[in-house]
Amino acid sequence: MSGQAVFTLRGRNPDVLTCIANLSNDEVFTPPDFANRMLDTLAEAWAADHGGADLWADGTVKFLDPCTKSGVFLREITSRLTKGLADEIPDLEARVDHILTKQVFGIGITQLTSLLARRSVYCSKHANGHHSIGRSFTSDAGNIWFERMEHTWEGERCRFCGASKMILDRGEGLESHAYSFIHTNDIKARIAELFGGDMQFDVVIGNPPYQLSDGGYGTSAAPIYHMFVEKAFDLDPRYAVFVTPSRWMGGGKGLDKFREHMLSDKRMRRIVDYPKLYEGFPGVKIRGGISYFLWDREHSGPCEVQTIWDGQPTGPAVARHLDAYDILVRRNEAVPILEKVRVKGEPTLNTRVSSRKPFGLATNFKGKSSKSGLKSPVKLFENQKIGWVERNSIPTNSAWIDEWKVLMTAVQGTSAAIETKFLSKPIIAEPGSACTETYLVAGCFSDKDEATNFALYLRTRFVRFLVSLRKATQHATRDVYAFVPDLPLSQEWTDEKLYKRYGLTTDEIAFIESQVAEHDRKLFD
Repeated sequence: MSGQAVFTLRGRNPDVLTCIANLSNDEVFTPPDFANRMLDTLAEAWAADHGGADLWADGTVKFLDPCTKSGVFLREITSRLTKGLADEIPDLEARVDHILTKQVFGIGITQLTSLLARRSVYCSKHANGHHSIGRSFTSDAGNIWFERMEHTWEGERCRFCGASKMILDRGEGLESHAYSFIHTNDIKARIAELFGGDMQFDVVIGNPPYQLSDGGYGTSAAPIYHMFVEKAFDLDPRYAVFVTPSRWMGGGKGLDKFREHMLSDKRMRRIVDYPKLYEGFPGVKIRGGISYFLWDREHSGPCEVQTIWDGQPTGPAVARHLDAYDILVRRNEAVPILEKVRVKGEPTLNTRVSSRKPFGLATNFKGKSSKSGLKSPVKLFENQKIGWVERNSIPTNSAWIDEWKVLMTAVQGTSAAIETKFLSKPIIAEPGSACTETYLVAGCFSDKDEATNFALYLRTRFVRFLVSLRKATQHATRDVYAFVPDLPLSQEWTDEKLYKRYGLTTDEIAFIESQVAEHDRKLFD
């Protein structure tokens, strides 16, 4: 190696890691600039905790990426250490060899990504090859480990990750997606097995795979990113830094316990949130956006929360106790508004709104095209159409049939980068009607006036803003109404009345109206 030019991890035009296509929306490559924002956050915390010391000038710190794909985190860490350790280890070749063999470690998630990561970090797919910039490796893999693993099937599911046997129990010619880091009951023993000895990492950093098909209907998939985060915490590093989908903050299949743990963990030090679709990872559609967090083993207290929108912070980071609510309220500006609502102690709409499949009829259930020939016909609101069924064919909640009802679609959202409406237009369903799983019954009433006032209430910006605080994806289930007060319906509620009722300031009103588009007051009935 002759001179710094031989070891240039930056300055490529263009950087190859900005050009590679993602394998899927489940295994997303981290853009280099995003990886560097995460590393900047880490370095700031290190300096604050170590008397202003430079993390990148410390030759003893060990880093692990347990889910490396492109190798971008390890490459950027290596680049920073190469500059930071110049005074401690003046010889460039010795310095680089020290960093690669003693400080940066990775676990590939597939054979392909392990090879890509080694090329990114070692400049060769063979860590001990002629072109490798690491000179002391004795194996091809170096410190970026990968070996194919198999799932541990218990019935139709993997015991560790919940993967579907029907889908992923396949031949050796295809990836098993049995990720080593999460397929173990003892992560410290697994790390010792992979890298030898009692390895204690100071920093665990990465962008884990997001989900695996769970064998459910259609494209049904279950999240797995939280499993990587939990295993990282079990390693007891000083810091953990991960980027994940933000769905865990308010919802997500199988994420309730994880969310509860994250919100109650006082070691969460900083969250940087990108709610706008495509902003964090351009071109990658991750509903609800993405975020990264810094977990600090020695921290105990509130967590700083920052929102990024169009590349800029929406305001200063605010230190908050994350467990103030059962979900994470993502926008700092929303918290004082929500507190003004909650202080009144009013019941909320989640106790009124039905669960999914309110009448026991699936979305694909189809009624007759007319009521002709039916002994006791019931009008059925189906997906975008009206059908007719016999009254005795409705399995559940038959008492609701003869009440006035307000129906809301159970899914509301678009592919737009910014959602501004949050709820569909209410449908007032008269007595003698029911609906399929396409809809929720938002409320039942004895007369049409109350149903109309309730439907108009749901059209207000105020209600839809409170819904937006809990609605991370297109699904508008009962839980998204849990912040919305259940108010008396003897009057028609307007935004002006609601703003006054809760004492909102001019700035708070402006914030609501910047987030939620106005709806017309026309109803479906």
